[in-house]
Amino acid sequence: MNRCTSGDYAACTQCPRRCGTDRSSGKTGFCGETDEIRIALACLHFGEEPLVTVHSGSGTIFFTGCTLRCAFCQNYQISQGGTGRAVSAQEFVEMCLRLQDAGAENINLVTGSHFIPRLAEYISMAQAAGCSVPFCWNSSAYESVESLELLKPLVKIWLPDLKTLSASLSKKLFAAEDYPSAAEKAVLWMLDNFPMKIVPERAKADYVSADGNAYRAGECKDKMLEGVIIRHLFLPGRFEETAETLAWLKENADGKAYISLMNQYTPVPFSEKKERLEARQKSLSVIENRLVSREEDVDLRDLIEAYDFDCLFYQELSDDTSWLPDFTRPQPFSNRLAKPVWHWKNGFVPAE
Repeated sequence: MNRCTSGDYAACTQCPRRCGTDRSSGKTGFCGETDEIRIALACLHFGEEPLVTVHSGSGTIFFTGCTLRCAFCQNYQISQGGTGRAVSAQEFVEMCLRLQDAGAENINLVTGSHFIPRLAEYISMAQAAGCSVPFCWNSSAYESVESLELLKPLVKIWLPDLKTLSASLSKKLFAAEDYPSAAEKAVLWMLDNFPMKIVPERAKADYVSADGNAYRAGECKDKMLEGVIIRHLFLPGRFEETAETLAWLKENADGKAYISLMNQYTPVPFSEKKERLEARQKSLSVIENRLVSREEDVDLRDLIEAYDFDCLFYQELSDDTSWLPDFTRPQPFSNRLAKPVWHWKNGFVPAE
């Protein structure tokens, strides 16, 4: 078992910022968190990539805090606003087991980079208690290889972002000028250590998926048991950054991982104090804070065709913004997209 100690957080170097904060004393680092693991939501999520959602949904756990300050973050309430509460190891283990019992195809850990030493211990405990589905690491990729090594024996599926390779853009949008170099190293480590393992999985019963497609019991979908899915969100008006990122992915990840090119950028109706909102809007001024246009969608499809990736997901363009979450509600998403199992305000949801 990976044991964490107060020393792992006493002069914190968990992420590339290496801020040196004594998080074990109750102080918060740049991530906004002490050494206590805090969580906002655990749910079955039906909106992830098909290899992760499969038939029954991904057992997704959303952690409070973040190593980045993305100006456009749809989860800003938990990543930057502190929404969530501290959980014990036992409560985390029960979350994982309840998600598994509810049919989760995997346990999907969202934005936990700043908690890695303690999370490694908690994951070990969950697996010892009978959680046998694969664990997924869903992150910004702004993390150190040394920290990721703690997760190597525990996590099988990796869902990193590769947000941009532009240092100037990442400085303005994420408050992390070194994001590109750190993320490249993290993604390359994942690719080197976790080759793809994909198997067919049969549906246990008839169901209708989140995108409205009907499936019959016994129908197969591909399921990732091990491997990497690299996500890149296109930022409106910044086509060159996406072209540069896809070129890097073509050279370094083609045939080794799935690429997930996302066109779902959505302006968020932030509810914050005036000073914070003004700072956010200043950061957002470096992009066009709007939905992706039809013309951009056509250009992205042409780019995909030109690069001819072996394995790539791309969404249909939509102007639907109803998927934006509100973590102050017991059901932060629509019922079509998620089924809560635990919420920071109310604890565990009674089993049906």
